[in-house]
Amino acid sequence: MSGVERYDAIVIGSGAAGQRAALTLADHCRVLLLTKTSLTTGGSTPIAQGGIAAALGADDSPELHSRDTMEAGAGHCDPTAVGVLVREGPSQVLELARLGARFDRDRHGLALGREGAHGRPRIVHAHGDATGAEILRALAAALEPAISAGRVAVRERELARELTIRNGRCAGVIAVRSDGREVCYEAGAVVVATGGAGRAYLRTTNPPESTGDGIAMAARAGAAILDMEFVQFHPTALDDGSDPLALLSEAIRGEGAVLVDSDGRRFMPTEHALAELAPRDVVSRAIWRRLRAGQRVYLDARTSPGAAFPERFPSVFAMCRQRGFDPRRDLLPVTPAAHYYMGGIAVDLDGRTSLPGLYACGEAACTRVHGANRLASNSLLESVVFADRTARAIAAGEPREWPAVAGGPGAPSRPVATPSAKRARPVDSVVAEARALMWEYVGLERSGDGLQFALEQLALLEAELPESAIEARNLVLVGRLVAEAALARPRSLGAHYRLDDPGSGSRRQA
Repeated sequence: MSGVERYDAIVIGSGAAGQRAALTLADHCRVLLLTKTSLTTGGSTPIAQGGIAAALGADDSPELHSRDTMEAGAGHCDPTAVGVLVREGPSQVLELARLGARFDRDRHGLALGREGAHGRPRIVHAHGDATGAEILRALAAALEPAISAGRVAVRERELARELTIRNGRCAGVIAVRSDGREVCYEAGAVVVATGGAGRAYLRTTNPPESTGDGIAMAARAGAAILDMEFVQFHPTALDDGSDPLALLSEAIRGEGAVLVDSDGRRFMPTEHALAELAPRDVVSRAIWRRLRAGQRVYLDARTSPGAAFPERFPSVFAMCRQRGFDPRRDLLPVTPAAHYYMGGIAVDLDGRTSLPGLYACGEAACTRVHGANRLASNSLLESVVFADRTARAIAAGEPREWPAVAGGPGAPSRPVATPSAKRARPVDSVVAEARALMWEYVGLERSGDGLQFALEQLALLEAELPESAIEARNLVLVGRLVAEAALARPRSLGAHYRLDDPGSGSRRQA
């Protein structure tokens, strides 16, 4: 251990949630921003294409945004949390613009697009399809004065290994520096904003660093973990064998692109009344059934957006061209891929967890605002809305009791006991096997037998990992939490689909 450093608050993670929390906290106390990547690269925020949703249009309202969010969430959303999101969302988006985020505009002001399951155009974009990167750039620029003034200390490329607990309270974090040395950071409040764990799956749009570190650390420390069975699979990742898979933004379908099978037949109108703009779980499973049957599925953007594709989606167009596709002329092969975790560390509306001193926001947290299936472009919105609320609650120092979480399916998951290590093999090999297990048995379609098998195998794999394989151990633990929660919920709901639920075969959403 190379020493102890003390701060008023620690924020772990440098995506939209982490930087928004640090920016608000900087006005009130001395903050450490700890990240295993850097302020402007790494994580999911800089590759978020679609946009940020907010009821800013003349024909829109928070009530309409709430209705769409609740419907997409399959009845599992917390109405109070959704109310906070949709009411505070517009001002947060306007605040990002004030901070310098260069959002796309038209003659009416901010240009508003439409995506799946949204009843109104309310998606704010930047540079067509680079919204996350632009938000992160603006937040990093806004943080610079606080960093220069010493109110925010930044530690890049340091991996948070474990939360420290003292007298039943989170007191800080132990981190590993790039040279392998450990350092202990202490603070009265620790905010986990480390994102999700898409790398637990064989097919994912998430970058390699999305290994669920914050969720795993919180679980080991005894914090309540909630709704881990609800993993969102994005319907349209470019199926070219890459790892991670490149995302084909939902906004492309919002501009009129359609899904077709190997015979060129469009199939989504027979699956859901909203066709290609149905909730993501519906579209993903419709594609997956065809892939399982040996077909290929393609996104056809040749007519809409057609010739306008390079202008409307410049980043996606450049990515496709690099991979040998021209969306104006070619069908784009697609596959569902693990994309977003609706579950995570259970929090209240101000980011408080069940462990005193520990807070969480962004994808690592579960506010239940997304329910069982996240509405498109609500993730960046949740990150900035609840990160700001979390930071303000810490600054206020309100001693408030954390509310209990209801029992039953979807209640806090607890990590099962980890077996003692018996043998060792290359970490990459263990991780590859775990990711394949998750994709096959804990993916878009699940069953009790498959989930039980996955749990048993994941426990064995975890026993093969050395203590030094921090990210790999986190990834496998989060996988076990997902499988455990999925096994505890026997009925299908939203993104959680059980083949052995008698109602699943005939259930259709309209």
